[in-house]
Amino acid sequence: MKLQPLEMAKRPSAADQVFAEMRHAILSLQIPPGAKLSEVEVAAQMGVSRQPVRDAFYRLAKLGLLSIRPQRATTVPLISREAVRRACFFRTALEVETMRAGAQRLTQADIVALQAMIDEQALAMQADDRLAFHALDDAFHLEICRRAGVAFAWDMIREMKAHMDRVRMLSLAFASRRAWDDHGMILAALAARDPDAASEAMRLHLSRIMEIFDRIRDDNSDWFAEEEK
Repeated sequence: MKLQPLEMAKRPSAADQVFAEMRHAILSLQIPPGAKLSEVEVAAQMGVSRQPVRDAFYRLAKLGLLSIRPQRATTVPLISREAVRRACFFRTALEVETMRAGAQRLTQADIVALQAMIDEQALAMQADDRLAFHALDDAFHLEICRRAGVAFAWDMIREMKAHMDRVRMLSLAFASRRAWDDHGMILAALAARDPDAASEAMRLHLSRIMEIFDRIRDDNSDWFAEEEK
């Protein structure tokens, strides 16, 4: 038997596009915690039918980024300390092991490429472009996974870290320099081929969110779950 290859569509589906756009808007706080959303309004704004919006809402709800209750408004959940703590725990477990793989596998060319990404982040920080800084932060972590030969780990991390991302965006009002410095320490340890130092640098970097959680919550109390204040 000889089967002919299917002609795969290159464009993502409407539901995928709605999901990606809404996920980005929620995690970047363009749609803030506590906001009410309507399938009808979202469909009208994005120029699609209600079905892809309904599908996107369902996927976002599974990630804990929407709360859908029958006969009641669909809302963006407030930020929960416990959800952030769980996300941080799982992300740390994966990225610490990624550092060990990276310290053994990364080449000098990889180090140079990662340094260029850190340099780009410095420019975003100087311009106070928080969205660009956040995107470059993710790109740096992704690229380490990819160059360490464990790109599959980022697929899991990306889903798990969603509850961290809103807090990370808020932290950039005062903590972007520390995050940038941490990236430098991580890269230095990888360049030195030191798996213990690289793992510890990543562990420290990811622990920052919980260290400053209370300050972020106090500065943005309306966006945090009532019982967490």
